Order: sequence, then C-alpha cells, then structure tokens
Amino acid sequence: MKFEVTPLQDVLLLQPQVFGDERGFFLESWNQRVFEEAGHDWRFVQDNHSRSEQGILRGLHFQTVQPQGKLVRVVSGAVYDVVVDLRRSSPSFGQWYGAELSAREQNMLWLPPGCAHGFYVISEYADFLYKATDYYHPESELSLRWDEPRLGIEWPLQGSEPRLSEKDAKGLGWDEIPFFD
Repeated sequence: MKFEVTPLQDVLLLQPQVFGDERGFFLESWNQRVFEEAGHDWRFVQDNHSRSEQGILRGLHFQTVQPQGKLVRVVSGAVYDVVVDLRRSSPSFGQWYGAELSAREQNMLWLPPGCAHGFYVISEYADFLYKATDYYHPESELSLRWDEPRLGIEWPLQGSEPRLSEKDAKGLGWDEIPFFD
C-alpha cells in the first residue's frame, strides 16, 4: 500500500498493490496490520455503499456529533472527491483538496474526523464505498454548500449544474457552520 501525503493535514491518497492478469485482478483494500505498520491505527465500525448517476453531487457532509473518519473508494465508474478541512487546530484549516477516484485506478482516500466530504460523479454511474470510524448520526449531519464562494472548489462539472439532494441544495455557508477544535 502506498500512502501519499496531500496538502491537507492527515488526508492521504492511497494506492493499493494490484495483482492482475488476463483473468482479472486482486487487491487488498484493507488490512489492519498493514495500516498499523504504516502508523495508522484506524478502527472502523461501519461500511457504506452508494450508487449515483453521472452529474450527481453528494456533499459536502460532516457530523458534529460522532465525527467520522472515512476511507473511501470507487469500485465502478469514477468520481471527483473533495475534502474540506474544518479543524481549527489544523494548519490546513479552511482549505480543500480534490482527487479523481476511479475503479480503473483503484485508488482510495483517507479523510480524518473533522473534515467535510463530498463527491461528483463524472462517469455514467459510480459505486462508492466507504469505511467509517464512527456510526452515522443523522441528527447532527450538516451540509456545507458545494459551491461555497470562500472555498472556490474547482468541481469538474459536465454541462449544467449538478444534481443535488434537497438537503445538499440547502447547504450552509462557511459562516453558518460549526468548526472542530
């Protein structure tokens, strides 16, 4: 497993070792020992799977209670994945990072608790998997506006505005959200 540092503190882009031939491939997406040996003692309590069509944008989500660290990957299709650092104590507070995650590349992204997260589907559809370090707490989930001017996120929109859920369409502005210490 290769762990690549990103501009955001503690956010990592990961590339598993893929063994493939004409029959297909095999990869290890999670191995507790390998991650611990690399200095990452992440404990996961929940796995999630979502499927979305092209042009759908989900996020930017975070929980104020039971904030979740997430290890995310795409198993079919491709997305543009975005992380926003909401941790006041972080040197990258208020900054964002984006990366394409795809089934073709087999890459993954780690985002620690205290970050907002979202993705935009750039393929016909995408199956998105994520492991979470804490349980979903819908009562404390908030959405930061996907197009928050202060952040200036460069989403690779294809054509018209993205398709949003009602919750995400009513996302909060930067000055309206709570931050983490």
